[in-house]
Amino acid sequence: MLLLSCEPDMESIKALVDRENTPGIIAKKNEIIYTENGIPRLKLIAPVTKSFQFAPEPYTEFPEGIQLFTFSDGKSVESFLTAKYAVYYDKKKIWEARHNVVAMNKKGEILNTERLFWDEQKKIVYSNDFVKFTSVDGVIFGEGFEADELLENVEIKNSSGTIFVADKD
Repeated sequence: MLLLSCEPDMESIKALVDRENTPGIIAKKNEIIYTENGIPRLKLIAPVTKSFQFAPEPYTEFPEGIQLFTFSDGKSVESFLTAKYAVYYDKKKIWEARHNVVAMNKKGEILNTERLFWDEQKKIVYSNDFVKFTSVDGVIFGEGFEADELLENVEIKNSSGTIFVADKD
């Protein structure tokens, strides 16, 4: 006589029942390259990617952070962004980067903040959090900023800081 008993794995059962809050795809050590006419324009590196495609508002989460590089000619890095956490909202086409966000544009200007948004449709980058913007002219601090998606034409809100003016003599 043979008796078998199995205990249900409650986590597996919850995952099957709660599809909206369970990632449909989990990928590790990702490197995603977006191209235009075969020319690399953007490269994303993420240790872990979780896609919640069954959520009412689908999103992709990068719980261990991201590195994002843009290219002008497919070879030279034009700008980059790093963050310890990021999420992409599929329908809204909005990226949110959080925790030690560092972004640099092609002029070498660096933006530091704890939270940053990139609206793909409006082609803008913004934040309402504390920011530090470093350029060759000095360092500016503020409560929020807005810029185009290449992080040029930066407008720091409620700014304070030091701006160095070079003597042209």
